Amino acid sequence: MKTECRVGFVGFGEVNTPQEIIVRKCNKAFEDLKAEGVNITASALDVTDDYEGKDVARAIAELKCAEFDVLVLCIAGWIPTHAVVSVAENFRHLPVVLWGLTGWYEDGRLVTTADQAGTTALRGTLVNLGYTVKYVYDIIDQKSNSKKVADFCRAASASKTLRSAKLGTMGYRDMRLYGTLCDETQLKRITGVEVDCFEMLEMTQRVEKITDEQRAPVIDYIKKNWHFTKEPAPQAVTDAANYYLAVSQIAKERNYSGVTLKDVDGMKRCCGFPPAPVFMLLSDLDGLCTVPENDCCGGATQLILKALTGQCAGYLEFYEFMTDRVLAGVPDYIPREMTDGDTTITPAAFGELSQGLLNVSKVKPGKLTMCRLGMVRGQMVMHIVNGEGVAPRRWEEAGWTQPAPQLPALEILLPSVEDFADKVLGQHYFICYGDVSEQVKSFCAINGIRVI
Repeated sequence: MKTECRVGFVGFGEVNTPQEIIVRKCNKAFEDLKAEGVNITASALDVTDDYEGKDVARAIAELKCAEFDVLVLCIAGWIPTHAVVSVAENFRHLPVVLWGLTGWYEDGRLVTTADQAGTTALRGTLVNLGYTVKYVYDIIDQKSNSKKVADFCRAASASKTLRSAKLGTMGYRDMRLYGTLCDETQLKRITGVEVDCFEMLEMTQRVEKITDEQRAPVIDYIKKNWHFTKEPAPQAVTDAANYYLAVSQIAKERNYSGVTLKDVDGMKRCCGFPPAPVFMLLSDLDGLCTVPENDCCGGATQLILKALTGQCAGYLEFYEFMTDRVLAGVPDYIPREMTDGDTTITPAAFGELSQGLLNVSKVKPGKLTMCRLGMVRGQMVMHIVNGEGVAPRRWEEAGWTQPAPQLPALEILLPSVEDFADKVLGQHYFICYGDVSEQVKSFCAINGIRVI
């Protein structure tokens, strides 16, 4: 679920500017921002630099009446810097948006209140005072930049939410991979995401205590909502329900927002059960972010994207690079939210593994944003790329029992495959539909993450 965006809003104008102009401009900006879906919990719309400081005192009092995650400083004309800073200093622990409005045309001439004189005097000052600030300016005769303001506000609210987010990981370092490792202290410090480890033994002990009464509704959900290409082994369905319920219990007790499981060296090797259906149920029934292979940086990426957009941000990994696109798919599952049509499951085996329940659904096509959080020489970075996903050609991964399944996949058209390959951080990337790059960039700016 997308984080609720709570905003404080202050409109400023110089004391000698006609008040009705300042009020009119600030009211319109206020309504434009509300129309973007943010929750303005506190506001003061007509603050001037009056000599006695009454407007500043009133604004501070009105803003302190409610909680918010970001402060919008709306500049409707020239305003001496001290008046804005006097208000902002009471909330300097919060990110701020410096939003300059614009003039208008009247009888063939441009009329201005010198909005950008006010913002340009303020921007450098706020930066030098140590504020986390986003500068947005409107352009005359163009649509209000309220969406840019709202995108940053959402990023600020998401950043606050993630300060208490938990990612549960069962086990550690599946397949002894390097690319899925992370410095958990750094991850907590920078993003707020806490990595909490639990053992596979805890899951298996809980499985032994699952009752028929607990299992029945999960099995009923599977039978009603999953289309099987052929009849699965009853034990496979029972195991899916058992393992899901065990992990779900742990996640609810420990307040996890996301889960990653030890997959190849864990559930497949030790339990003899590929965990694809477990991930599906955790996502579709519990609304958890899920990714295999103890991918902690990947799980944190999902939590960031979900807090910003409300989307599940499912993962895909790369099979082939082509001249203008990449083939990205998964050898296990996709969440229902990413599925185009029915959730389609086939019983299948891969290599030495016993039969599992493999998701072979189609992936929704469309314009999308791919992201991954990672470390580059000790610095946390976020790789962001926009593309368009189209239905893939017929393909298969060698090793599956013939006839090999058509795995969930997209061919993702990219602006430059070469540039993407030069920056790629790992095999798992996370998908949001639409262009959400500005929101992700704003989150990164707030938290000191370099965008590549």
